[in-house]
Amino acid sequence: MTICLQLPELLQRFFTDRLIHQRQASPHTIASYRDTFRLLLKFASECRGKQPTTLEIADLDATLIGSFLNHLEKERRVAPRSRNLRLAAIRSFFRFVALHEPAHSATVQRVLAIPGKRFDRRPIDFLTATEVAALLSSPDQHTWGGRRDYALLLTAVQTGLRVSELVGLRCEDVILGTGAHVRCRGKGRKQRSTPLRKEASDALRVWLQQRAGQSAEPLFPNAKGGWLSRDGVEYLLAKQITVAQQRCPSLKKKSVSAHVLRHTLAMDLLQHGIDRSVIALWLGHESVSTTQMYLHADLSMKERALAKLDNTKVKFSRYRPDDRLLDFLRTL
Repeated sequence: MTICLQLPELLQRFFTDRLIHQRQASPHTIASYRDTFRLLLKFASECRGKQPTTLEIADLDATLIGSFLNHLEKERRVAPRSRNLRLAAIRSFFRFVALHEPAHSATVQRVLAIPGKRFDRRPIDFLTATEVAALLSSPDQHTWGGRRDYALLLTAVQTGLRVSELVGLRCEDVILGTGAHVRCRGKGRKQRSTPLRKEASDALRVWLQQRAGQSAEPLFPNAKGGWLSRDGVEYLLAKQITVAQQRCPSLKKKSVSAHVLRHTLAMDLLQHGIDRSVIALWLGHESVSTTQMYLHADLSMKERALAKLDNTKVKFSRYRPDDRLLDFLRTL
């Protein structure tokens, strides 16, 4: 006798069997999916008048999912990108449902047919050399927190690590001396090594001496000595940006996040003539096409191309024959 699995059992198996055991999803992916279904179940419970544990697959039909996505945009004010991420999590679950409960295939197909929302792609933000200098001069290096912030920001600007990679660095991940580099674990559990410039290498050498931590301890700890969170990085960055704005007013016109520092490194490499494939390798991109956005953002490259066209000294004029015989032949 076949036992039909209900929504609570399917959702539990989706997280424990599919995500954790089979796919070995990262903690960030699991947390994102978890938050999606917490929001969805709460919304569905209010719409259907049921407790979350009594909801059925049929209750989560395409109409309700569409209403939920609209609720995210209009009520919770999420951006289209975030809306699409929530939809991706829901699609993943319904594909799991299709394999384990084919009886719900009609509902599943309608949910999977919900399209992602298109959105405008704005040029990326990045900092100029002057703005980077102002930011790096902002931390008060007479304090422990200021020295940590300086080392962290300099590492971020000169390596282009993602925030998750940056806060996940351990003391043993910094290799100094000849061929200085940092080792990190990026997206898709890919291990990569990123070279350090002399300035960053020197700063990290000093910081490690002052940090005096064990090899497995976080390279950039919080005030309590634990792992620094993404929110913690954004907080300290916002604090240093506020100080830097007094030295560099152009920063007041920019929204600077930790990811902007990653873009800054990419733009610096591009403007120095580094090939896009090397930039993709440096940043840990899955595809070289991802670096295409930096070409669109680099206005200076376009201006240099335009200058080459404007500097031509050839004078254009209409052809006029200087001989009557040639003029006669032209008219034939």
